[in-house]
Amino acid sequence: MLVAEDFEPVRTLTARMLNKLGHPDVDVAEDGQEAVDALAAKHYDLLLLDLSMPRLSGVDVVRWLHAHPDRLAGLTIAVLSASAHAERPMLNELGVTLVLPKPVRIQQLADLIEQVPTDH
Repeated sequence: MLVAEDFEPVRTLTARMLNKLGHPDVDVAEDGQEAVDALAAKHYDLLLLDLSMPRLSGVDVVRWLHAHPDRLAGLTIAVLSASAHAERPMLNELGVTLVLPKPVRIQQLADLIEQVPTDH
């Protein structure tokens, strides 16, 4: 699992919640470029992605994934957003249908993880 979020408290809290839910191997990225670097180096089954990040935005990360279908295969993308309603049309266009509102609650993460197919 990869958490790509530039705001350190949200990134840390999300990773801790995932750990608490039984997922000890959570990677984190502080911005979109770090997310792309991580995605290029390792296959993930879940990407929790903030849209507003420096260097590369979350939208740029999704576009990079579409340009690299081998990295997109088997990956579930969930956007972490405080303003998901405004971004919904753009996200639908990019094929991203899962959105978790900020602040993220542990039960929302648990419910999301149950939907993610894992083969790793």
